[in-house]
Amino acid sequence: MARRARSGGRAGRAAARGAEAPPRDPYIKRNIPTYSVLNDTDLAQLEHNADTLLEEVGLEIQEDPESIDYFVKAGAKADGDRVRFPRGMCREIIQATAPKEFTQFARNPANNVQIGGNNTVLVPAYGPPFVYSKEGGRRYANIEDFRNFVKLAYMSPNLHHSGGTVCEPVDLPVNKRHFDMNYSHIKYSDKAFMGSVTQPERAIDTIDMAKIVFGDDFVEENCVLVNLINANSPMTWDRVMLGALKNYARSGQCAMPSPFVVSGAMSPVTAAGVAAQSLAEGLAGMALTQLVRPGAPVIYGNFVTSMSMQTGAPTFGTPEASLIINMSAALARRLGVPFRSAGGFNASKIPDAQAGYEAANSLQTGLMAGVNFMLHTAGWLEGGLAMGYEKFIMDADQAGMMAKFAKGVDMSANGQAMDAIAEVGPGQHFLGCEHTQKNFKTAFYQSNVSDNSSFEQWVEDGSLSAEDRAEKVYKTMLNEYVAPELDPDIDARLLKYMEERKASFPDSNIS
Repeated sequence: MARRARSGGRAGRAAARGAEAPPRDPYIKRNIPTYSVLNDTDLAQLEHNADTLLEEVGLEIQEDPESIDYFVKAGAKADGDRVRFPRGMCREIIQATAPKEFTQFARNPANNVQIGGNNTVLVPAYGPPFVYSKEGGRRYANIEDFRNFVKLAYMSPNLHHSGGTVCEPVDLPVNKRHFDMNYSHIKYSDKAFMGSVTQPERAIDTIDMAKIVFGDDFVEENCVLVNLINANSPMTWDRVMLGALKNYARSGQCAMPSPFVVSGAMSPVTAAGVAAQSLAEGLAGMALTQLVRPGAPVIYGNFVTSMSMQTGAPTFGTPEASLIINMSAALARRLGVPFRSAGGFNASKIPDAQAGYEAANSLQTGLMAGVNFMLHTAGWLEGGLAMGYEKFIMDADQAGMMAKFAKGVDMSANGQAMDAIAEVGPGQHFLGCEHTQKNFKTAFYQSNVSDNSSFEQWVEDGSLSAEDRAEKVYKTMLNEYVAPELDPDIDARLLKYMEERKASFPDSNIS
């Protein structure tokens, strides 16, 4: 029996690959509204609760008298390391000077990103000590893996940013690996990137390297670095994170104070309780940036997940976390600052169905909530312990779909297509009409991972899973990678700076 033919098979896929790709956007400009699960009255109650926590409970500021002094001079009261804030103090400081929207400059101006407003910037995952691939399984990450993920993010049209610690290169000394990570972002990509925060002096190293690339005056006057500053929830900030925050703020670079909350362990189990606590912690961090340097760009960050009450393990892609992301995004808009949250979160160990649906839940939640800086968009596996090669490609594909959705509905004359319907008439097809011919190249999102062929064609092509196809994509991308041009003088100065700084102190594997 002859195999049933189906349109859009191998020939159709070849034609799609050859079709002219739409121009790449440096970030998403949202044309769809945000959605809030709470009304203004409820959001105001959460703001009241956050101020109550700051006023009555206070925050622990560990081993950082300078930060305590900043707060006290602004009107807070300190009892040892415990700092309590008058109601509304932090909000007033932030709203007086923090920008609602700002540009992070890349060394290629075409890759500058606009953070805040109706914009969404999609950023790779951050921090995994392990990597996973179909070929090599799970293993510790090294500097070559780090470079690979920088290259993949650079080549992906759907990711807007190079990210930060895309994986931990554990083959390098803990106290020196930040040099190589910063250099990799600069050398192998020309997209914007994130700086080191693991010690205050490493923030200074990052700023010094950025000044070699951009120039001293440009860095002092413009944002070229976004930096993740995590609170030690509940209600605690430490010397290391606040030290990095202050160093970046002093140079006019963006700090992203981000409470890191596992609900049930580091916060109450209820969504409203988590949102209020996270806001209280974030308000203090954001206020400190403005006390250090009024007008320094800042992003309110929020990382939250629930946990299994049976095992204690963190869970991802859950409805509770989605609710908190949504509430926190609305609170950031009311405060008037950009918001960071969401990503391709999942607890799966491999890029399977669980990884896909949990990540999709979180990615779509972030898009609908109006997240401005979506850290962890691509590559996240195993609750953030592993960076997945195939998962990175699958998530980047999802990022492209999100960008398409965020463009919204075309209600122009071309979008309404009344002329096409009139031309074709009843009972005919639209394949050859003028409107289809004019629009087919950009009408539909073209996935580089999904397979839409017939079952028979799929078998003939090797019965490949999504993981198999993603493996082919990332290997092809790395094989075809061409580095962006970097001025040889800047490259030499960076290498000299790194060599001299590394030689100035001994290796250590203590953070």
